[in-house]
Amino acid sequence: MSVFDLIRAGAPQGGRPARHLLAPAQFAQLPAALAAEPAVALLSLWAEPALVHAAFLDEAAGALLLASCPAESGHYPALSPARPGAVRFERMVRELWGLTAEGGQDLRPWLDHGRWPLTTPLAARPGRNGVPAGQPTFLPIEGEGWHQIPVGPVHAGIIEPGHFRFTVQGEMVVRLEQRLGYTHKGTLGLMLGKSPRTAARFAARLSGDSTVAHSLAFAEAAEAATATPAPPRAQWLRAVMLEQERLANHLNDWGFICNDAAFAFPLARLGLLREAVLRANAAAFGHRLMMDRVVPGGVAADLAEAALPVLLATLAAVEAELPGLAAIYDDHASLQDRVVGTGVLRPDLAARFAAGGVVGRASARRFDARLAFPAGPYAGSPPGLAVREAGDVDARVRVRMAEITDSIRLLRRFLATLPPGEIYQPLPQRGGEALALVEGFRGEIATWMALDDGGLIRAVFPRDPSWLQWPLLEAAVEGNIVADFPLCNKSFNCSYSGVDL
Repeated sequence: MSVFDLIRAGAPQGGRPARHLLAPAQFAQLPAALAAEPAVALLSLWAEPALVHAAFLDEAAGALLLASCPAESGHYPALSPARPGAVRFERMVRELWGLTAEGGQDLRPWLDHGRWPLTTPLAARPGRNGVPAGQPTFLPIEGEGWHQIPVGPVHAGIIEPGHFRFTVQGEMVVRLEQRLGYTHKGTLGLMLGKSPRTAARFAARLSGDSTVAHSLAFAEAAEAATATPAPPRAQWLRAVMLEQERLANHLNDWGFICNDAAFAFPLARLGLLREAVLRANAAAFGHRLMMDRVVPGGVAADLAEAALPVLLATLAAVEAELPGLAAIYDDHASLQDRVVGTGVLRPDLAARFAAGGVVGRASARRFDARLAFPAGPYAGSPPGLAVREAGDVDARVRVRMAEITDSIRLLRRFLATLPPGEIYQPLPQRGGEALALVEGFRGEIATWMALDDGGLIRAVFPRDPSWLQWPLLEAAVEGNIVADFPLCNKSFNCSYSGVDL
């Protein structure tokens, strides 16, 4: 039986897309079915008290389906034996809801460092923490001639906290393990019991550089759950903000990758261009990062009338500098020596983890949520799909370069076709549930939301693309020298806050 046939055999629970409730014995059949169908991607895994949910994507058919399983006696069948991307979700579910994945590949602590006053805070009955915080546990090492380098969680400069444990032989990295959770904010608990409009502020702050993308996925989930689409003008304005966010972040990442290879000039020029984009955002939407501008039902403010020329002039200024910066990137042998062949992510690994965004497309995975599920202005103006196969730092830079040019093209089209009308539609106070996919600059964000009959959030889970990309960074850095880790890390640019919840 296929994965989707197996899921559809469960009891339908409604929702958009449809969610089916499987008995534990049925859910336990999923790993074998998934092993036989590599094209079915695991998008996300999360829970409610005594209930586990999983979202799947059939990439060939472009179909989404959700499966749920009762966690009897606090246990449920693990998916990680067939989908390694499930490992960190299963660790998170165990710590937040107290539900254990039977047969899971790794059940070490992830978010909880032993310092929370309550254990399993989202469970029906959280427990009090009476055990002193212990040291983190890392995988054992056997053999001779290796040593370990601990880095973080505090890093130089302005960067989120995360611990990296390198096992090296000489200068060669033979293993990298990550330890995150330092920016855990209790976001899910803060959202529960609130209206989508009130809780939208938490979604906007889940990962600040993706505030538009996370806000949009959250808003679209609420709108789909209540069958209340945003007005057309709001959809166009959202797309403008989304592409402005992508443009600013890709410029920033390109510059910092060059800087981590000790070539500072591109960072200076690309940083200047990014600053121009942020200032245009402030002129157009009243905030440099456009935080709290996307809300359930539409947008919080219309495009300032005088801002259109500012936006267009900024796009022209960025576009004018791109050929020269690309030539500088190509023509400096010392830079090319650092990025070409460094931090290679094999296409088969990118496919197994369903890596999205630049990370996936630089390793031959042809997925973009804007193309797979076009909506609003993207339905009439699809983005280009920049794909590389080398999977190295250089490939990830070149995908960003192509997407910068494409975002400029899309922005001009969206601004030229901006429809008139309202920018906000209030959501009705009624129940429902839905999953929304939005292509942020890192990849697709998958936000699931369930509303009770009063229109308040009963359950929610915003899945950042970094959940499926962080483990791949561990694989990509193996066999590289320690000095190349900053290059690999920046070329992935995963979010710490986005997975720490």
